[in-house]
Amino acid sequence: MTTVEERRAADEAVEERLAPAWEESGGIRGWFTTVDHKKIGRRYMVTAAFFFVAAGLEAMVMRTQLAGARLDVVSPELYNQLFTLHGTTMIFFFSTPMLFGFGNYLMPLMIGARDMAFPRLNAFGYWVFAAAGLLMTGSLLFGAAPNGGWFAYVPLNEEQYLPGVGMDVYCLGLLLLGISTTGGAINFIVTALTMRAPGMSLNRVPLFVWAVVVQSFMIVFALPPLNVANLFLFLDRRYGFHFFDPSEGGDPILWQHLFWLFGHPDVYIIVLPALGIVSAIVPTFSRRPLAAYPLVVLATVTTGVISFGVWVHHMFATGLPQLSLSFFSAASLIVTVPSGIQVFSWLITIMLGRLVVRTPMLWVLGFLVVFVAGGVTGVMFAVVPFDQQTTDSYFVVAHFHYVLFGGAVFPIIAGIYYWFGKFTGRMLSERLGRWSFWVVFAGFNVTFFPMHVLGLLGMPRRVYTYEPELGWAGWNLVETIGAYVLLVGLSLILYDIVRALRRGPAAPDNPWGGETLEWATTSPPKEYNFPVVPTVHSLHPMWDEKSLASMARDRDDDERTLTDGKQALRTSDLDGVPEHPVALPRESVLPLVVALGLAAPTFALVLGAPLVAAVSALLLPAGLFVWHWPRAARQEAEAARSRDAAPAGADA
Repeated sequence: MTTVEERRAADEAVEERLAPAWEESGGIRGWFTTVDHKKIGRRYMVTAAFFFVAAGLEAMVMRTQLAGARLDVVSPELYNQLFTLHGTTMIFFFSTPMLFGFGNYLMPLMIGARDMAFPRLNAFGYWVFAAAGLLMTGSLLFGAAPNGGWFAYVPLNEEQYLPGVGMDVYCLGLLLLGISTTGGAINFIVTALTMRAPGMSLNRVPLFVWAVVVQSFMIVFALPPLNVANLFLFLDRRYGFHFFDPSEGGDPILWQHLFWLFGHPDVYIIVLPALGIVSAIVPTFSRRPLAAYPLVVLATVTTGVISFGVWVHHMFATGLPQLSLSFFSAASLIVTVPSGIQVFSWLITIMLGRLVVRTPMLWVLGFLVVFVAGGVTGVMFAVVPFDQQTTDSYFVVAHFHYVLFGGAVFPIIAGIYYWFGKFTGRMLSERLGRWSFWVVFAGFNVTFFPMHVLGLLGMPRRVYTYEPELGWAGWNLVETIGAYVLLVGLSLILYDIVRALRRGPAAPDNPWGGETLEWATTSPPKEYNFPVVPTVHSLHPMWDEKSLASMARDRDDDERTLTDGKQALRTSDLDGVPEHPVALPRESVLPLVVALGLAAPTFALVLGAPLVAAVSALLLPAGLFVWHWPRAARQEAEAARSRDAAPAGADA
């Protein structure tokens, strides 16, 4: 039987040949030039976590303002800014980018690839995301934050009703983010379809990868309506267009159609990768393969398709014809079926396995409770009369947080505890992890469950204050206490992460006994991920000795080691049949330069300087020209230098 130690010893000669081609610069230069998917994935996660903290602090100020009747903690103007930034940040700048970070780091490892298909596009996407987030979050410091709600309904957000640059920041920031997200989605799709390990046919692809691919296809089709809506609103506000002005032939309901045509699929764009994390963790701690793998894959794909037919679910109170509402009501009920299939698959796997409850699994179990609760209220909103009675009430706020916080943040934290050793080489504390879970679980439910009651009592969402005789103060005080408890629990996680980075125990390569290929690498992985591209023989390669043995058996096969420069292996789309090596680009500052060519004009437009925007935009074509300059000769020279740098006898 081939052990991990024997494989590592057999790989040493190969690693010596790979290192020169894959090594990147260190220090400040390397920080700006890296194209390594693992470094970029970590950056996505850290940056998204920063935005999560900012959004959380905004929420704490709002909850403090609402703790009692007629409080004056912040002004109405600042409250509107905090409310808008909190929702926008959590949906656009935390949830999807955080899961993009997981996908960036884990997808190539899970499919046995050495990097993403387009490493420079990957780096470019991160820099554009960071610039958009800086624009959106930094606007609060200058009193120019968006203040018209994260949903930006018109005509309330037209210039004549809401002057200032706040909503211009919103429109341009989301347009900038849309470029980053679309590029990242295309990169995920191409990587998953063309760079899987030999033998990894579509029926052997990990469920997390399936979830990221479906998410990426949804992004490609869902973002254009949002981008069009933001462009129209910016042109209305800044240049006097009339897309949403009925007196000039426009239609304010058009905004809601465009926004929610993106918005409801976005719920699943956020949730599907989180469900993929759950599908990765449950088999590991149940000590058995996931039940009904084909059905879960089908459910993932079906969710992505059906979700595009549910957007009017958010518009039942806008006066649309009742007959049309019935079709969307039916679609809203049907879309819950695929999610139910996944839940039953996890429960069957847990019941038929030998469950081991460690911290990652504890977070998954908590997720099952709160996500199912959110799903139940979601079914209630599919019933048109009930939706019309509770629309724009705190009942909606409760449902929204149970689905998105419970459905995304709980799995994200589970994923952090599960893969932290692979990300950093250090292990988090089991004891602190359990304490943080129970505090967060209690704080979450104390914060958001009473909102159902307040919604039924008539409290509207998006209000700055309320009168004492309405009887809402007691429930709001309970919610605010729960929010502070939730803050303590999340702070414990942050403390655990900082403690582990400083003095946590070293992480084994496969501390949990996981089944997918990322656990075949070192913790953290080397720049090239795998010294030998593995050959996959089953859906569970780490539980399959034949797949493990391939990495030692093929160490002398040039078609599996790919030591002739910085290369990855191209495989067929359906069956994972090896086709040919693909040269990958080395580190470069060009992604940052091109990102600046987009970010600088955007900042200039916000400041009302179109001439500066036009001049700074020249950086974009200049960067793209250099980026796409033919470099075959340079790559051949780099490959030759790599061969010359290889130790004597390495080609024997």
